[in-house]
Amino acid sequence: MPILKICHPQFSKRITRYTLLVTVLLISACGASARQVIPTQRPTDTPTFTPTASRTPDFNATPTATPTGEEGGPTPTSIFGATTTVVAALMTPTRVINPNAPRIEFFTSDVVAVAPGDSLTLFWSVRGARGAVIYRLDAAGVRGDLWNVPPDGNLTVPTRRRDRGEATFLLSAGTGDLITEQTLTIPLSCPDPWFFQPAPEACPDGPSEPTALIEEAFERGRMFYIESRNTVYVLFNDNLAPAWIALENRFDPAVHPELEESFVPPPGFVQPIRILGFIWRGNDTVRNRLGLGLAAETNYDGFVQSVTGADGEQSLYANSADGTVVQLLPGGDAWQIISAPLPG
Repeated sequence: MPILKICHPQFSKRITRYTLLVTVLLISACGASARQVIPTQRPTDTPTFTPTASRTPDFNATPTATPTGEEGGPTPTSIFGATTTVVAALMTPTRVINPNAPRIEFFTSDVVAVAPGDSLTLFWSVRGARGAVIYRLDAAGVRGDLWNVPPDGNLTVPTRRRDRGEATFLLSAGTGDLITEQTLTIPLSCPDPWFFQPAPEACPDGPSEPTALIEEAFERGRMFYIESRNTVYVLFNDNLAPAWIALENRFDPAVHPELEESFVPPPGFVQPIRILGFIWRGNDTVRNRLGLGLAAETNYDGFVQSVTGADGEQSLYANSADGTVVQLLPGGDAWQIISAPLPG
């Protein structure tokens, strides 16, 4: 058969190099029982690459915030060391004390508070001076009474019944540039209660004054007569200045008539009489600003009390006939009702 001829060994020697591959295939076909071994290259390890984060995200990437110490893990520390926050300090210049100046070792009193009119004792000690001076200061800090005292000692000083708020004293030692001073403030208790509630925070000038009062309402205000002060207070509510005025009572029933007989007020109005009527008839400003009386005057017993501020201006408080308390502010600037009527 032709295949046997092809497989003859003499024929295989005659084949050329370029037909070698064909010959191998033919031999494998002829020897079906032989296992063909095809040599291959020795396998090598294939490296596995783990992708790392790219510094430049692709177009659809969403930036991720760098975690901070609050979210977990420590906060990175600067390579330059711990940072320092510098807080600017406000430097207050201090007075340089002359070492040759006198020195006050203490300046105190035997009480922490005192009632106006009572006495207190001052104690002090000064070094580097042959003597000292103690001044009493007023509410404005102006030096008033003075006492020349030795460098060490004590002094009993009376307060004044009219003093309010606090009593302030100044200890001074030395002269010129070599002078040392120290103040001492003693609170003053309030000796007098107010005659009404709720009371003002300020301490009154003195106890409440019981007094007889006369009050009458007018079209545009009211009039008060306070017997203890023999003064008529006219209160206007027409929004003009002054808001109130005080006029001395000059009515003499032996000389002046109670009213003007020829004047007949319109229905629903009355003519003021006696003390209030005398002021109303004789003062054009009062009459024109107040108008006519709305009802007859009311006579009643009440109280009046005052308080003086740091500026020396005085406010006046008085009972009203309707149970309220009326305050007259200093200088005639304003008046107001500060206390509701008492329950009946």
